[in-house]
This record gives sequence, structure tokens and C-alpha cells, in this order.
Amino acid sequence: MAKTEFWTGSEKYLCDMELAQAFHMARVLGMPLLIEGEPGTGKTELPIQYADDQNLELFVYATGSKSNVEQFVARFDHVKYLRDSQIEILNAQREEKGLDSRLSTGGRDPEKLADYVAKGPAARAYSTPHSVLLIDEIDKAPREFPNDLLYALSHRKFIMPESEEVIEVSEEDMPAIIITSNREQELPTAFKGRCIYHYIHFPEPEMMRDIVSKHYPSIETKIVDVALDIFYQLRKLGLERAPTTRELLNWLKYVKTYTTEEAIEKIQKLEGIGALIKTQTDLERIQKMVLKNQEDYDRRSGPN
Repeated sequence: MAKTEFWTGSEKYLCDMELAQAFHMARVLGMPLLIEGEPGTGKTELPIQYADDQNLELFVYATGSKSNVEQFVARFDHVKYLRDSQIEILNAQREEKGLDSRLSTGGRDPEKLADYVAKGPAARAYSTPHSVLLIDEIDKAPREFPNDLLYALSHRKFIMPESEEVIEVSEEDMPAIIITSNREQELPTAFKGRCIYHYIHFPEPEMMRDIVSKHYPSIETKIVDVALDIFYQLRKLGLERAPTTRELLNWLKYVKTYTTEEAIEKIQKLEGIGALIKTQTDLERIQKMVLKNQEDYDRRSGPN
């Protein structure tokens, strides 16, 4: 039976109740969970942390502009099959000549086509009870990729190329499938219809405190207070690319190596801002703001 216990996170991952409910529903129904949201909100971390916490095998397929179902499911190695077939012919000829030594095919048999099928993450996940399958950033794949998955998601089975071996699972034994998207392109309606859908909203400050605490339980509260204040101010500026949770955690990982007073000073001076800001335009804009604020401060502090 599939693992359908209600999971609300682990020591390393905070899973809010709405996301936990969607994830639970997907596993109970044997359907994929499609998670959308802006980058850095923990979409990819959910399956990674769930598999780690539950001690389950994790299979990952990172999609890109050249992704296709053959890579995702399985491919037939025609080159290896042809080479091994030629080796078998050569071995037969050597045997006719009375030669005892044989060339090796590495244990593969050209009569068994399944020996030449290289299974991808999907086929391996379907073949592994209680596994977890992550399809990461599916919005980066060609549009036909999610469309080509409709049959497999609806029928819960794959047909291996050439060998025609069928790999299928029941609704109860369906691996936990999590599909992430940053919404760089809209996914086909029919594909979305095969999934349980959830949108991760960006965490409010109080939840962000809990997230930080999960990662850095011993960090000083003063450091977190100052960092969060500046972090959310930056997110309100309408930058080309607003800083994300992941980037905040990286920034805090850097500043917490200093004393509390030093860390707060570095945060207020925006030292290490490259951990948060990722475009030249945004960086130049913030640097001008910092310079202006310093000039205003100097003017107010100067002689009357």
C-alpha cells in the first residue's frame, strides 16, 4: 500500500497546512501534485525532504528545453544492441573455427530486448514501491512534453520501447509524484486536469521566522529581526527579481558566522547583498538608494 499518512513536514522542512492537505490528497488518490509559485518558495524541497524524512527512494527528473518522454521514461540503446549482435555473430564464427575464447557482451543477450532498455526516473519510480518522483520545473520543457505524459498519468503505466515490457502500478501503489512549475509558461489544461493543484504563496514574516528557525535553530533573534525587516523592504521595491526564501537563508548563513553586533551591522550595511539581488539593474538601484540614504543621514547629522 502507498504511504498516505498525513505529513506536515520534518525537522528541516516546514509544510503549511494547505500544502500538507494537497500533498495528502494527491497520495491518497494516486495522482501527481502540481505545485506552482515563484522561485525559492520550497517547491523542490517538499519531495526531497519528504523522501529523506520517510526514508524513501527519490527519483528526480530536472526538465529543460530539450526534455522528452524518452529521457523521462526509458530509451532503447540501439548502438549497444547492434554491437552485441555483431559480437554474437563473431562468437559463432570463432566457435566454428574451434576457438574457445569468446567476446563478452557484458551479460546482455540480444535475444532479450529488455537488456537494452535504459530506464529513466519515471520507469524506475513506477517499479519501486513507496518511492518519490520529482519532475522539477516542468514549465521549462517543450509544450509537447506534459501532453505526452497524459497517457501515463491517466493509466498509471509505461510501455518500454522495443521490448514492449509494461510497467504499471495501481492507484494504491502509485509513487508520490511532485511536479513543480515557476509558471514561465502556462501548462496544458488537460495535463493540469490529471493533477492535484497547489499554489505556494510567498511566506508572511511570521512563517518566514519559522522557516529560518528550522534551518538555523541557534541563530540570534536580533539578527533575524533586522534581516527580515530589510528582506521584506527589498521585496516591496518592485525589483526585476525579488529576493526569495532560499536567498534569504543563504544571506543569513553568511552573516551568522559573525558576532551578533557584527552581523547586524553587516545586514544594515547590506554587505553580501549579492546573495539576495540577482540582476545588475536591481543592484545598481539599491546601491543608489543606500548612497542617497547615507547622504541624507550625513546631512541631518551635520552642523546646523
